[in-house]
Amino acid sequence: MSDAPDGPSPRLKKRGKSRAEFEATVADIEAQVRATNARIEKRTGRNLPLAIVIGLGLGFGLLFSLIVVKDVFVLFAGALLVFTAFELASALRFAGRDVPRIPTVIAALAVGPASFYWLEDGHWLVTLGGMALVTLWRLAETIWPAHRAPRDELVKDLFAGVLVQAYVVFLGSFALLLTGREDGQWWTLAFLIVVISTDTGAYASGLLLGKHPMAPRISPKKTWEGFAGSVTAAVIAGVLVAVLMLDQPIWLGLLFGVTIALTATLGDLTESLIKRDLGIKDISTWLPGHGGFLDRLDSVLPSAAAAYAFYLVFA
Repeated sequence: MSDAPDGPSPRLKKRGKSRAEFEATVADIEAQVRATNARIEKRTGRNLPLAIVIGLGLGFGLLFSLIVVKDVFVLFAGALLVFTAFELASALRFAGRDVPRIPTVIAALAVGPASFYWLEDGHWLVTLGGMALVTLWRLAETIWPAHRAPRDELVKDLFAGVLVQAYVVFLGSFALLLTGREDGQWWTLAFLIVVISTDTGAYASGLLLGKHPMAPRISPKKTWEGFAGSVTAAVIAGVLVAVLMLDQPIWLGLLFGVTIALTATLGDLTESLIKRDLGIKDISTWLPGHGGFLDRLDSVLPSAAAAYAFYLVFA
C-alpha cells in the first residue's frame, strides 16, 4: 500500500498559479477601465459606455424610420417630441412654474402628423393651437384654489407653457416638416449626421485639448478648442453629405456644415442656460449616460429649422 501524496503535484501548482495571475490581470484591467471612465465622466459629466449604447439604439431607430419606411419617422420623432416636451414641463414645474402637462403632451402628439402630412399649414396651425390650448388650460385651472396664483406668477406660468411649445414642439417639428417633403428624408438624415459629427468633434477636441472656456457662466465644460473641433467635423461631414447624399456642390456642403455647427452650438448653450436658471444638472435622468431627452436633442432643435431653410432654398 503506497503512501498518500504530501500536496498538489507541480502541474497543479503551476495551473493554479497561472489562473491566479490571469485573474489578477483581469482585475487590474477592470480597475484601469473603471478609473478611466471615472476620469471621463468627471470631465464630461456623462457615463460614456451607457451613452454610447443608448446613442446607438436611438441611431438605429432613426435610420430605420428614415430609410426603410418614411412614415415610421412620424412615430419615432413624435415620441421624442412628446417625451422631451413632458420632461421640460416637469422640470419647470419642479422649479416652481405651474405648466399643465396634459395639454403639453396633447399638443406635442398632434404637431408631428400635422407637420408631416399637412406640411407648413399643419405645422403652424397646430403649433399655434397648442400654445393656445396650454394657455387656456392654465387659465381654466385658476378655478381651483390649488392652482391659483398672483398675477405676476400666473403670467410666468403662461410664458413657461408657451416656451415649451415654441422651443421643443415648434423647433423639433421642423424635422417632421422636412421629412414630409419630397426626398426630404435625405435632408433630415444629412443634417442629423452633421449634428452628430458636430457633437463628436466638440467632445473629442474639448476632452483632449480644451483649455479656454467658451461660456463659463453658462456651460463651464464648453471650450473654444471644442468649438473649433465641432466646426471642423461639421464642415467635413457637410461636404460629404452634400456631395454623396444630396447631390449638391462642395460650397453648399461647406455652408451647410458651418451653419449646422453654429445652430447646434446655439442649441447646446440655450439648453445649458435653461438648466442654469432652473438650478439643475440634467433636465431629467430618463436616459442613463445622457441625462434627459432634451440633453440629447438640444443641438437638433434649432438645426432642424436651419436644415429646412436650406431645403427650401437649394433643393
